[in-house]
Amino acid sequence: MFEIPEELVKLGIDRIEGFPVEGFVKGKGPKKPSILLIGEAPGEKEAIGGIPFIGRAGDELNKSLASIGLTREDVYMTSAVRSRPYVWREKKARNGELIQRKYNRPPTQLEVVAHAPILDYELENIVPHIIVTLGNVGLQRLLGKDAKVSVLHGELLHRPVRHLKSLSSTEFIWSTESYMIIPTYHPASVFYRPSNRDFLEQDWFNIGNYLANRKY
Repeated sequence: MFEIPEELVKLGIDRIEGFPVEGFVKGKGPKKPSILLIGEAPGEKEAIGGIPFIGRAGDELNKSLASIGLTREDVYMTSAVRSRPYVWREKKARNGELIQRKYNRPPTQLEVVAHAPILDYELENIVPHIIVTLGNVGLQRLLGKDAKVSVLHGELLHRPVRHLKSLSSTEFIWSTESYMIIPTYHPASVFYRPSNRDFLEQDWFNIGNYLANRKY
């Protein structure tokens, strides 16, 4: 199993200090996985458990992996941001009382920059057969803000990816190496847009097809 070094964990925690985030979730999986999965950021359960893609979205992801004959043990799971971004909102309790609670939110660009060195390290050291991005945040972390999952999902891309210019910079530059990438929707998207399920199933069929037919 591949794990990022503790000094990189410390760097990630230090760089995201002061942002409204909580927890820290390491990537998890083999050094030479079938797929390098890049999501958005941990949710509440992930931040508490320290394990990527658990809960309802994790169940959906497990189904997608099973549809092409894979399990969680075959893939490396990571995300653009490693701490859970949250926002405080009011919620009405059963007794009618208004209470404050934390809700998930998408990470900001500065939060993505804060944890960019971690994903850069994983991209340099993990050797997957293919990269699969889950949702726009992971896709745009690699290919820039003009990349849209609604346009590119299910396509096989062979492209350079963005990495942070330096630890003191907020600028991304392009890698000299190109990577095989298939973008798809985040597994949680089926909960608020059920029509995405058809796209997801077709995208995962394409991913499985690529893995089955790729040249070693």
